Amino acid sequence: MIIDDEIQIRRLVRVALEKEGYKVEEAISVDDALSKVYMVRPDSIILDLGLPEKGGEEFLKKIRESGSKIPVLVLSVRDSEKDKIFLLDSGADDYLTKPFGVGELLARIRVLLRHSSPEKTDVKVRIGLLELDFGTRKVLKEGKEVRLTPTEYSFLKLLATYPGKIVTQTQILKELWGPNQMAESGYLRVYVNQIRKKIERDPSNPEILITEPGVGYFLKTDA
Repeated sequence: MIIDDEIQIRRLVRVALEKEGYKVEEAISVDDALSKVYMVRPDSIILDLGLPEKGGEEFLKKIRESGSKIPVLVLSVRDSEKDKIFLLDSGADDYLTKPFGVGELLARIRVLLRHSSPEKTDVKVRIGLLELDFGTRKVLKEGKEVRLTPTEYSFLKLLATYPGKIVTQTQILKELWGPNQMAESGYLRVYVNQIRKKIERDPSNPEILITEPGVGYFLKTDA
């Protein structure tokens, strides 16, 4: 589903997605999108923030409050780290700054769909206070479920696959966003900060998700 009030953007994205075999639904406002999303049940959503009357943040808030886990890719002219953190905190799974390349948009959609698809394994991993169930895609902290976005879950799962071992920034970027979508290390820091808020006792003094400066990240097995 594309939620954008600019007909040129909707047309551009629709054509690109349909060429890849996707079925596309459009909405032009928050109210329009809310009236369609539960009926259509899209596999992912492309959300513009600059919508008329109510901003895209309102739509994001509404569907997350409803418990929906549909992956949401935000399109925004905002590119500050503060804005990106706000969007992730509000329930976005990824973001793309306007103007954007169609190739990158398609790559990010593929990643979101891949991350949200059902797992084919029943493996469970325990790391300190955490338990990751790869079959149900659930993460428990001291027995209580931690709500993660698909991208946050994939990040944590990647590190949990190599418990106690450093996973480099380059490897993380390639695994999560593809070999041709190399983001800056600052991009990773945003996700790490959000995950720490959810899994650490004290996010400012992490005991589980540890940074190896200039190299990458690892999960401390004796946390």
